[in-house]
Amino acid sequence: MARSPLLIALVPVVLLALPHGAKAQALVPYTIVENGIPASLTGSPGDAARGRALVQDRASTCLLCHAGPFPESGFQGDLAPDLAGVGARFSESQLRLRLVDASHFNPATIMPSFYRVDGLNRVGQNFRGKTILSATGIEDIVAYLATLRE
Repeated sequence: MARSPLLIALVPVVLLALPHGAKAQALVPYTIVENGIPASLTGSPGDAARGRALVQDRASTCLLCHAGPFPESGFQGDLAPDLAGVGARFSESQLRLRLVDASHFNPATIMPSFYRVDGLNRVGQNFRGKTILSATGIEDIVAYLATLRE
């Protein structure tokens, strides 16, 4: 699928407005095993209810590109795969790596790396050295996405 130049230009602008990376933080070390991160970034499971709220929060940008089982959300994207059934398609380990660093799978992806601070391009001054989501936010979203089995 061809990407619109406007869309490609819009993604960095949207990322500049994200509030979740509001403070500098040390990244929790993690290990990639095959195509996932098997261990929780926090050492415990996330909260699926908080994860659902994060996915639906416009500031997280999930629904800018993805659609899913969110009837109460009027606008949903169509640029990325539908989130319905994502928990059946991917393990928690795979979901975690896709959120932490989507470019691991596709270096040309427009999906942001939500828990990475190095090797990024065109990062706004206020966001340098900061993640978009916290480790807790990543785990909460993983917990929610894992429930989407149909």
